Amino acid sequence: MAYVHAEIASQPDCWREAAQLAPTVADRLPRPGERVAVVGCGTSWFMATAYAGLREHAGQGETDAFQASEFPTGRRYDRLIAITRSGTTTEVLELLNALRGQVPTTVIVGDPTSPAVELADAAVTMPFADERSVVQTRFATTALALLRAHLGDDIGRLAADAEVAVRVPLPVDPARIEQVTFLGRGWTVGLAHEAALKCREAATFWAEAYPAMDYRHGPISVGAPGRLVWAFGGIPDGLPEDVAATGATFVHSRTHGCRTVLTSWAAGRTPVDPMADLILAQRFAVALATSRGLDPDAPRHLTRSVVLA
Repeated sequence: MAYVHAEIASQPDCWREAAQLAPTVADRLPRPGERVAVVGCGTSWFMATAYAGLREHAGQGETDAFQASEFPTGRRYDRLIAITRSGTTTEVLELLNALRGQVPTTVIVGDPTSPAVELADAAVTMPFADERSVVQTRFATTALALLRAHLGDDIGRLAADAEVAVRVPLPVDPARIEQVTFLGRGWTVGLAHEAALKCREAATFWAEAYPAMDYRHGPISVGAPGRLVWAFGGIPDGLPEDVAATGATFVHSRTHGCRTVLTSWAAGRTPVDPMADLILAQRFAVALATSRGLDPDAPRHLTRSVVLA
């Protein structure tokens, strides 16, 4: 069995462990009212984007998310949070080094022995969520679960939703889909981008992501029979009908838009939190890879960490 299968399935337990960890590291995480920047690369950047939206929505303070390579070093922040699974990513290390003595930095990392731990002012280490896979799944979502717990979200309920998401049948057969577009609103835009990245990484598959309100400003022209539109969180009025008019399949389990999922789950339960829906999208990406004869543990042109010469 591929590493990624086991790592996806372990997410409910990892999220619970992150919730237990959060109170013990609260002094290393943003305080209410602080102006905060959150950085990462690839998947970690998308988790940073989701957290930034959640923190601002919770009224905790202005929060911006950046790719580590694009951080505006001349802008003032009270704290910088860097999310990095390996702690060896070149852009993250260069940024942490550049900010030493200028702004307090905290790294959320899987490997406690990594260089990022030495460069940051503080570290939150999560070796229990580290992965063997190249394609990130559980570390990224566990980092977000930790940050959500720090915001006061009920991670126990979220993990219960995840327990369902790791075992329920997929809403559509990946072998029947030729293209997928993921949509989100607010903090779930980051989840949409992450879901699309998983399809590209694991299966070299044509996948896009957009804010749900922007989808009808051009991207909807891609919709057609045999293609899929998958939405996370709240959706604009009329969107399901507009997608249906293109002939594309629409998946949105939170509002029972996906009848395949709804009828398959015990007691008609669907995941009420978009992070649980992201698990379904991770599983969809891995199933895509398998259906295309690819090894999801050996994605093309990728390594576990990007270390630049």
